[in-house]
Amino acid sequence: MTLENLRNLEKLGQLKSHTTSREEVTRMLDAARRNIADAGVEAISNETRFDSAYKAIMQLALTAMMANGFRPDTKRPGHHQTVIQSLPNTIGLSSARMVVLDVLRRKRNNADYLGDDVDEGAMKQCISDAADLLRDVTAWLAEHRPDLV
Repeated sequence: MTLENLRNLEKLGQLKSHTTSREEVTRMLDAARRNIADAGVEAISNETRFDSAYKAIMQLALTAMMANGFRPDTKRPGHHQTVIQSLPNTIGLSSARMVVLDVLRRKRNNADYLGDDVDEGAMKQCISDAADLLRDVTAWLAEHRPDLV
C-alpha cells in the first residue's frame, strides 16, 4: 500500500486533500450498510438492487480514500473509476478484487447510460462484493485509523 500513488493523483488534479472526521466516517459507513440492506430486498428489480449495492461500494471506497486524507475531484470525469482503483492504495485491497469491482463499475455505467440489463448473477455478485468491502474497510479503519471509528 502506498500513499505516494494517491499524492501523484492529487498532483494530476484527480484528487484533493481532505480531512475527515469520526462523524463523517460514521455517516458513510451507516449509508453503505443501509444500501447493502436495500440491495437485499427481493421485491425490487435486479437493476435497483445492483444500484444499491454499487452505491455502497462507492461509499466504502470513498470512506477509505477520505480516511487516507483525500477525496476525488468530482468535477473531473472518471472519479468513480479513480475511487475504486485507489482501493489497493487506501486499504491494501488485492488488485484482483479491485478489478472485479471495476468490472461492476463498468456494468453500472452500461446499465445507466446504455440501458443494458442487469442479470441476477451480476446483481448477486455486486451485493456480495459490497458486503465483503464493508468488512474490509471497517477492519482497515479499526486497525489503521481507530480514531475514526
